[in-house]
Amino acid sequence: MTAAPLLSVRNLRVGFGEIGNRVNVVDDVSFDIGQGEVFGLVGESGSGKSVTCRSIVRLFAGASAGIENGDILFEGVDLAKLPDAKLPEIRGAAISMIFQDPMTALNPTMSIGTQIGEVLRRHQSLRGAAVRARVLELLGQVGVPNPAARVDAYPHQFSGGMRQRVLIAMALACHPRLLIADEPTTALDVTVQDQILKLILRMRRETGTGVLLVTHDLGVVAQTCDKVGVMYAGRIVESGSVREIFARPSHPYTRALLRALPAGTSRKPLLPIGGSPPDLAHPPAGCRFHPRCPMAIEACRSQRPLPVDVGADHTSACLRVADLTEAVP
Repeated sequence: MTAAPLLSVRNLRVGFGEIGNRVNVVDDVSFDIGQGEVFGLVGESGSGKSVTCRSIVRLFAGASAGIENGDILFEGVDLAKLPDAKLPEIRGAAISMIFQDPMTALNPTMSIGTQIGEVLRRHQSLRGAAVRARVLELLGQVGVPNPAARVDAYPHQFSGGMRQRVLIAMALACHPRLLIADEPTTALDVTVQDQILKLILRMRRETGTGVLLVTHDLGVVAQTCDKVGVMYAGRIVESGSVREIFARPSHPYTRALLRALPAGTSRKPLLPIGGSPPDLAHPPAGCRFHPRCPMAIEACRSQRPLPVDVGADHTSACLRVADLTEAVP
């Protein structure tokens, strides 16, 4: 018998703006994450990746937004329908989130030790010396050098990579069962990126935590993820195992993303994706990628493609999927 997913998102729709005049920035999104599994969510900026993440814990930072439809089942509990008063018990404890900008995620007026300790006091009822001891342990685990000397420092006294490590320490403080990492390596140099990603993967191996990793970098996906969902204009257009998606990309958008990747030492020119993503306030009818798609036919302009199986645990939402199933070098 197959184990139930740790997280199961079904037909999620999220709107921004006043009720009755909302813009759906996430539209009918579905995916599963198993225990100890790393699921990558990729796509261009503005495709809805971060909003999908924030929807899981219903953290919209005061924006006029809301879940209009769908289920978010975490260990069998529908977070989309959970009373607001119950959400703080989930956030930071069972589900933790690493934000993409540590300078805005951390409070500049509080030491990093105080901020990590706040998580421990709230969710694990630790007090006094036990809090400080656990904070020092966490800082050591995430690779902050000389934790005893840095624990009382403030965020501005840390480099970008060190601030990101502090956020990871906060996320790991309560041994979460699901970690949401929203572009955790943005604006970091490649050496620090590699260290941060290895740290997340080590945590997954040691604790069995499921990971939702948001990125726009398919190279990162290839190195770190088990499964991937390709998102475009608020919808997942293709999903499956990383091996399957890279070997047999079955949506024109996925293929376009792969063609835009540097190919190692090859001198093959990069092929940019023409055009721009659509305005989600006025999305195109039919397939939302059709204005930029070199394979679009007349039906693509009016008929919305639904996901179809193209392999084991591999789906694609394209009307021309039958022409896209051959392997690609």
